[in-house]
Amino acid sequence: MKRRVGRLSLGLFVGLSLATALATAHAAGAADAAYAGIGRPATAKELAAWDIDVRPDFKGLPKGSGSVAQGQDIWEEKCASCHGVFGEANQVFSPLVGGTTAEDVRTGRVARLNDPAFPGRTTLMKVATVSTLWDYINRAMPWNAPKSLKADEVYAVTAFLLNLGGVLPDNYVMSDANIAEVQARLPNRNGMTTDHAMWPGQPMSGSGKGVPARKPDVQARACMSNCETEPKVASFLPDFARNAHGNLAEQNRLVGAQHGADTSRPAGAVAVAAVAAPVAAAAKPGASVATGSSNSTGSTSPSAAVLALAQKHTCTACHAVDGKLVGPSFREIAARHAARTDALSYLTGKIRSGGAGTWGSIPMPAQTLPEGDAQQIAAWLVAGAKK
Repeated sequence: MKRRVGRLSLGLFVGLSLATALATAHAAGAADAAYAGIGRPATAKELAAWDIDVRPDFKGLPKGSGSVAQGQDIWEEKCASCHGVFGEANQVFSPLVGGTTAEDVRTGRVARLNDPAFPGRTTLMKVATVSTLWDYINRAMPWNAPKSLKADEVYAVTAFLLNLGGVLPDNYVMSDANIAEVQARLPNRNGMTTDHAMWPGQPMSGSGKGVPARKPDVQARACMSNCETEPKVASFLPDFARNAHGNLAEQNRLVGAQHGADTSRPAGAVAVAAVAAPVAAAAKPGASVATGSSNSTGSTSPSAAVLALAQKHTCTACHAVDGKLVGPSFREIAARHAARTDALSYLTGKIRSGGAGTWGSIPMPAQTLPEGDAQQIAAWLVAGAKK
């Protein structure tokens, strides 16, 4: 089936008037009897921009190559702040590397997945196809600039990640020509199964030679009794499920710093308190907000302008003016570096390069804001981060 572009989107993208867009869409729809009146066929260029996935048989894989050494440089610049220098991650992200052995590379099955004494689960322990790694890195990484890596860079980063896991040697150059060789060394390449009977195949249909077909272990039958009249969907455990299997915070895995929620406390008891303070402070009468405030003459104050700039570049997603969110408050940063003679240049560089360790293990990824914007924010911090 052809992918199609709706008439309204077409009008917006090509900058036509509404009347022209409707007329164009109607004409295109009339020309295609199978989809009368519904947009137009997508162009080859539109499909190419959308169709970037890479299948396990490597269809869709672009030509290119990258070495382990090149991947290390890219990793340290764009990946290590979140995933650790050695793929060990930190208290926010799950580890990518660990739990695999040379024997796993030989057999294609990760033995520790069945070892109750080793409950950790890293990416290289679970992933069965190297195309999954390549495709995800290509589409989604780095998280603050997805799709910004070139094909050669994706090959290099993938090669370095597999090198960290002992899958590829230090001098390996990964490419579209040898990726099948890499697949043949993946530790869990033989770990996929259809025994759950949820995919088409023999377990679902039976062999036809006396082996009965199996049913999935999840039947997905609709329950139509005792339904809530106003169901609510949220991103936290419902009250009836809290501590259903014990306190998650006491069941941390041994691989990486993976922390479960403290289910012995009411939902959000700690997180809400941490966020509520700066929000409440901003809500006080006369307090300026991140989008800017005006003085008596109606012009925007310098501090408000910088706060608006910080909000534009999403700095305020992790930093408040005078209360801790994900990272330290702007005033904490200002106070720590107040005595530095090079505070302006240091903070300008730190805003753009990011890093971890100065305020704990939660990383701040490198930022892509212009140098001038970074200098304005840094100068405001040097002046004390005043509202």
